[in-house]
Amino acid sequence: MAKIICVLYDDPVGGYPKTYARDDVPQPKIYPDGQTLPTPRAIDFKPGALLGSVSGELGLRRYLESNGHQLIVTSSKDGADSVLDRELPDAEIVISQPFWPAYMTAERIAKAKKLQMIVTAGIGSDHTDLQAAMKHNVTVAEVTYCNSNAVAEHVVMSILALVRNFVPSHHIILNGGWNIADAVSRSYDLEAMQVGTVAAGRIGLRVLRLLKPFDVGLHYMDRHRLPEAVEKELNLTFHANLESLAKVCDVVTLNCPLHPETEHMINERTLKFFKRGAYIVNTARGKLVETDAIVRALTDGHIAGYAGDVWFPQPAPQDHPWRKMPHHAMTPHISGTSLSAQTRYAAGVREILECYFEGRPIRNEYLIVQGGQLAGVGAHSYSEGNATKGSEEAARFAAA
Repeated sequence: MAKIICVLYDDPVGGYPKTYARDDVPQPKIYPDGQTLPTPRAIDFKPGALLGSVSGELGLRRYLESNGHQLIVTSSKDGADSVLDRELPDAEIVISQPFWPAYMTAERIAKAKKLQMIVTAGIGSDHTDLQAAMKHNVTVAEVTYCNSNAVAEHVVMSILALVRNFVPSHHIILNGGWNIADAVSRSYDLEAMQVGTVAAGRIGLRVLRLLKPFDVGLHYMDRHRLPEAVEKELNLTFHANLESLAKVCDVVTLNCPLHPETEHMINERTLKFFKRGAYIVNTARGKLVETDAIVRALTDGHIAGYAGDVWFPQPAPQDHPWRKMPHHAMTPHISGTSLSAQTRYAAGVREILECYFEGRPIRNEYLIVQGGQLAGVGAHSYSEGNATKGSEEAARFAAA
């Protein structure tokens, strides 16, 4: 029997849904690069259900318990008295989401003597100390591509919300006003602006494709240059570094993984590369930027707006300065956990577990660490090291 700990976010304040806004959830037949959607042998949930919260359980309980395994589902993940820490010593598998991450630090991995696998229900495994996972021969896997397009849609929405000054305009209506001049005094057209993405992987490239019809100039930087045919198709300008990209772009969107090489890449020094009045959108990871540097850049007017839905740590403490900084369009980390995406990442977790328990290879696309080294997509996207330092601050959210 294996013990599996599944860390998920809390149910809705009003209770787990009894009905939903839609009766069906359209799904793509295949991902843009040809990768197939998750292919578990079966699922025990209805597509479109809320699976990412505690009561949803990723639809795993029937499958796991019918095979003799123990499943513990909790939202309690931070602090020495958390359910996660209490149950960790004899756990074989830990599952969590980027939106409510179980920060698997070196200390936690060392404590979990029976730990064999850490699974991300979604994409992005930076909440795991990958160096420690390699040291202890723990497999790390994620459901690559399951919510990439969902995040890309959120990027485009965020760009438009910032440039068109949507959030303050909406608040005017909520407050009973009709202050048109106030609403439009920071509103512009996206058309003809220059937009750049830091990284052009699955999410970044999707963002570029979605933005092409807006008649904007498109730019990107990436350590893996795109094929010449793609650059010509989208009329892309490649930049070898952030300084080159930021100097010409009105909008910069961050779509790269977090690892030691990208941690705090947007900081007091690099913000000086950006044009006055530029907008920054970050749906990748909060730790790509220095928190206080962003607040200062917005306050002094160098940056016109900042949007996204990623914070560090997560959940963000209630006194996190991004909650009250000017000219922002922040959300809790929701971009990749739409009900449509949950259908895919829950199925992907089920596929990974089936492979693990049946002794079948886990898809190469899903592997981050295996056999004591970076593997699969992890070898392409990550570098060795640890990006979890400071995650203990997440405990302050629960304490408040």
